[in-house]
Amino acid sequence: MKKKWGAAFQLAAVYVGTVVGAGFATGKEIVEFFSRFGFIGLIGILMSGYIFIFLGSKLMRLAARLRAKSYQELNTFLFGPYLGGAINILMLFMLLGVSAVMLSGAGAVFHEQLGLSRSLGILITIALSFIVMIVGTKGLFAVNTFVVPMMICFSFMLFIITIQQPNFLEQLLFIPPAEDGWKSVVNPFSYTAFNIGLAQAVLVPVAAEIEDEETVKWGGIIGGAALTLILLSSHATLIMLPNVELYEIPMAAIMKNLVYGFYWIYVLIIYGEIFTSVIGNVYGLEKQLNNYLKLPSMVWVCIIFTISYLGSFVNYGTLLSYLYPVFGYITIIFIVLLWMKPLDSVKK
Repeated sequence: MKKKWGAAFQLAAVYVGTVVGAGFATGKEIVEFFSRFGFIGLIGILMSGYIFIFLGSKLMRLAARLRAKSYQELNTFLFGPYLGGAINILMLFMLLGVSAVMLSGAGAVFHEQLGLSRSLGILITIALSFIVMIVGTKGLFAVNTFVVPMMICFSFMLFIITIQQPNFLEQLLFIPPAEDGWKSVVNPFSYTAFNIGLAQAVLVPVAAEIEDEETVKWGGIIGGAALTLILLSSHATLIMLPNVELYEIPMAAIMKNLVYGFYWIYVLIIYGEIFTSVIGNVYGLEKQLNNYLKLPSMVWVCIIFTISYLGSFVNYGTLLSYLYPVFGYITIIFIVLLWMKPLDSVKK
């Protein structure tokens, strides 16, 4: 029984670590999709949380029942053989784009928070990723199991400090004017669609390796609940930062202002979360590309990092603002089909 719960928490940590990438950990993504809409954004986060819990768990249970080696098999099951093939190719480009965003985010941490070269940060991230990729799935579990609890602890620490601020309740209920206010209605769906759609690159092969479906189910529920709590606590913190949209890494700016003693540790945790998403994306891409052309894993990893490295030179904030919403709209159809597909259509 203890082993089952241990495996469920490990799977939950991978789920959280995959979703909590550059935009999520830095706060930039949360601002873009939720916090800039004030109280309406808070409602959007609650909607997103339900989707993360329900569909994250369902995705992994389907993957376990299908014994899918990569997300290609799950998409073929959901979309059919012809449309599924087109979706898988689209997913490859999306994952490459997100890998570029993650590397760019790593560069932004080094440049904005440490005063070092962006290129240095990106190259160090690539070098560390190679080490973890050599270890394989065990390395993926180990990194996430360490980083994710730290991220949750610091998010709650900032939240507790924030709610003690004198004008917290007024800021929480405030609805700022926004020219694109209609996005506050669409964003919970596009945001979760984007994150779950891309997380399947990691979650599908990892869930398929766990033979016990109950473990997979609770891994999805715990992971989705943790994501919801991190979103809520981060949002409550971000709304207290004046001109929050101007910061590349707003969560680090808040930590610097409120609890400077933990500032450098928090910057390291933000980097750790970006790092987990980099290795998660590359892990999923390598598994998928091997279905098309059999090459040594490290050869594919080198190719993926070369392409992502070139894309990472585009400004981090620009990449996130344009790529993430577009990818979100594209992947909405994925979560609709996942929602509609009965779990019993695949036998245990």
